[in-house]
Amino acid sequence: MQIRTRQNHMVDFLFPVALLFVFAVSSLAVILMATEVYRSTTENSSLNYTARTSMAYISEKIHQNDTGGEVSIGTFDGCDALILQQDLNGNSYKTYIYVYENELKELFARDGLDFPAKTGKTILAVQDFSIHKVKEDVFRFSCTDADGQEASTVVSIRTGNDL
Repeated sequence: MQIRTRQNHMVDFLFPVALLFVFAVSSLAVILMATEVYRSTTENSSLNYTARTSMAYISEKIHQNDTGGEVSIGTFDGCDALILQQDLNGNSYKTYIYVYENELKELFARDGLDFPAKTGKTILAVQDFSIHKVKEDVFRFSCTDADGQEASTVVSIRTGNDL
């Protein structure tokens, strides 16, 4: 009986090494692409966070205080402000939402008391904030955050409306 001896060729060694190399390079490329997609997604999400959050905050505050038609636009210490009036325990209070020194602020105070705009609680840093009355019960709010991203919303007052 004849015993066969197998000769080792260079191809027998190079093919698995080349296959391993292709797999490693492909894996690295997929990981690099995935990290770029993740970075881009988180960057876009954080850029839009401030502007959208400010609009959601204002909409929610209006809906929370939309009980007696006490939502209006006015001024507070020289700043355009959203004014939410409410009665608690027989006393009248106002919540002012306004921009002072590139910060969206909120101040809750008893009606008739004067406070400077700087005493309000800072909500978010913004570049610009505007309030417009579209119709009797409809307001439009626009906000530009510190990164230049813009957002706007239209809020309708429901008190007294036949929906």
